[in-house]
Amino acid sequence: MSIFPRISLKPEVTEYLKSVFLNKEVLTAVGHQEAEHRFHKLLSCLSHPPSYTCVRASTHLAPLEEIRQRLAEELRKQMCSSSAEEVSVQILPHPRIADVLILPVEGPRPVKQLSSEVVVGAQCGSAVLRGAHVFAPGILGSPKYMKAGDLVSVFSDLEGRCTRGATSFQGKKVFVGNGVAEMDRSTIFCTDEPARGIGIRMVEPLYRSPSFDGVLPSLVFLQNLPSVVVGHVLGPRPGERILDMCAAPGGKTCHIAALMGDQGEVVALDRIRNKIDRIRQNAQMLHLQSVQAHCFNSTQAVSSDPAQETEGPPFPPESFDRVLLDAPCSGLGQRPNMGSTWSLKEICSYQPLQRKLFHAAVRLLKKGGVLVYSTCTVTLAENEEQVAWALDTFPCLSLQPQEPHIGAEGMPGAGLPPEQLRLLQRFSPELSWEQTETTAPLPCRADSDTIGFFIAKFLKN
Repeated sequence: MSIFPRISLKPEVTEYLKSVFLNKEVLTAVGHQEAEHRFHKLLSCLSHPPSYTCVRASTHLAPLEEIRQRLAEELRKQMCSSSAEEVSVQILPHPRIADVLILPVEGPRPVKQLSSEVVVGAQCGSAVLRGAHVFAPGILGSPKYMKAGDLVSVFSDLEGRCTRGATSFQGKKVFVGNGVAEMDRSTIFCTDEPARGIGIRMVEPLYRSPSFDGVLPSLVFLQNLPSVVVGHVLGPRPGERILDMCAAPGGKTCHIAALMGDQGEVVALDRIRNKIDRIRQNAQMLHLQSVQAHCFNSTQAVSSDPAQETEGPPFPPESFDRVLLDAPCSGLGQRPNMGSTWSLKEICSYQPLQRKLFHAAVRLLKKGGVLVYSTCTVTLAENEEQVAWALDTFPCLSLQPQEPHIGAEGMPGAGLPPEQLRLLQRFSPELSWEQTETTAPLPCRADSDTIGFFIAKFLKN
């Protein structure tokens, strides 16, 4: 159900996306009217959250049903403490993915706006729509005399125009729910040290979903469904050596290690030091010993000395049985995303980096090894065009079927024949946006009501 305006983008970015979704191959396949309809549905669904929360269960530590029961008990305690009535929690196993639990999101709910307004950044507003409270760093503006305990309405700043510390804001904003201030205004804005912790505790969110903050941290891991699918498509086996090239924050890295039964080696690389700490923390929390995380630029991960014998990067060519290239991308598939202030130049800046990473990935992969390429964006340039380029550039690569394949096939427009498009997996929430009724059974809508995402699987012959 559409209650928010379409995602706010710079006009040049909207026009670019329109040209992608109305390219000649798409128009030939579905006609102009349907192509235009899908494009407008995409802009609408991106600003709304999916109708469920996806949780990856640590089935390497406990059976799924035991985790489901323990999670239900924890969430029941959490909900009863904030509500007088007895609350039942619906948690369902995904019908095809053995380590996934899904929980319905309740919304949009009839919540009345208050006169006292707090403005938060767009990223913070999106987190609120997926069950988070408002943390102090996300607050941009608040009433002049706001005190801890005040009931306030929370608005998301769509265009990044609210000045930090503002007492009122007339720009483009969207209401996301009501909450109780946990801090005075002076604590949030008028201290030498930036305020930390929860600034507004959401009590009447527009979309209600459980908060997983501190809930069974070693047994459940919040992860979008397509991101879980990637690990299964990669198909890691015990005893293998696997590379995750752009690994932070480590969700997919840890999933790979869990799927291997923690037997083998998962090497995780990322360029940013504090993100490496996060990967190590996640691995430790999930009791995984096989993860080795290194701060390193993956474009330079191939050693020029084949005889080099070091534990860390760079590595000799053909060092890995499988490689995951979950590439840095424009992120235009993320939901909910109410607005992006990026220019077209920024949106289009990722393709060269992705190709550099591809070159390194193919060199590091053993003959007979598997390479999985994925992004969380919707452009052709970062998805199907990269596949067409890779097949042309590396004759040793061939596309492989994916299991599970629960998304749509690839989008026409990159010159790939239908049999190759069918081997690709593109999660396209716009294809089912109008049919995503919350009355439909949850497992029926879980596979289509996702973030926008793309997966390609290659074999190195």
